[in-house]
Amino acid sequence: MQKGCEGLTMKRVASIQDISCLGRCSLTVALPVLSVMGVECAVIPTAVLSTHTIFPDFTCRDLTDELLPIARHWKSQQVHLDAIASGYLASPRQTEAVCRVFDMLRGADTLIVVDPAMADHGRLYKPFAPDFPQYMKKVCRRADVLVPNLTEACLLTDTPYREDPDEAFVRELLRKLSTLAPRVVLTGVSFDDEHLGAMSYDRGTGRYFTYFNEKIHASFHGTGDIFTATVLGGMMQGRTLEEAVRLAVDFTLECIRCTCADPAASWYGVEFEKALPWLAEQTGQAGSPT
Repeated sequence: MQKGCEGLTMKRVASIQDISCLGRCSLTVALPVLSVMGVECAVIPTAVLSTHTIFPDFTCRDLTDELLPIARHWKSQQVHLDAIASGYLASPRQTEAVCRVFDMLRGADTLIVVDPAMADHGRLYKPFAPDFPQYMKKVCRRADVLVPNLTEACLLTDTPYREDPDEAFVRELLRKLSTLAPRVVLTGVSFDDEHLGAMSYDRGTGRYFTYFNEKIHASFHGTGDIFTATVLGGMMQGRTLEEAVRLAVDFTLECIRCTCADPAASWYGVEFEKALPWLAEQTGQAGSPT
């Protein structure tokens, strides 16, 4: 950590995921969200894409070979990280490299947050082979906080996917996930047509926590990345996991509200920039008027 304005302590986190030169997802989202929350965000990019993957004919430069050299350099400089978070990882080889980065850079007080971004709507993303969840499990086992969606949770626990799960199903899914990580947050949870949110489970206390807000019937690229970055930022600000989940649900909804009026948003992703003043206000980072 380092000293910020007026001597306040600023937390430093590292985000390990790809960056798209155009489109709102992954590092393009995590960096500004965490910055607005007053958290320094160092980056370890896993790949550079010309656009996010919804666009046709995108280019991609894989950076797997750079992950360990970056980590070794940071370690040689005695860089302290308050948290490390990982997101989309493109290959089994990349998952193995990220496990080694975690082991190399993790300190006694470093929080590890893993978003096993690999699937949605009941199926793996196109590049992944059926055995990819087995490689992602190795990453998840290093997490203090695991943040999957419903599809990813089912794949990680070998549970048949259900489109409309009930609360008993979600609770059991969270319990299974807790064999991989001590605290788990399941995103995109809904038990009716009007509410959407998240449910968490703490293996140490046995406590479940559920928080819902309004469900807007629209889908935008990058909302999972926004959610995870906000959970991480909230915890770095000293919030409990439950408080951070509540903030992340509310901020993600605010981003979707800001986006719905733009017909082009389905291509570029959720227009989170419009909601950043709201986040700054909620987290005490808004500047005072002069």
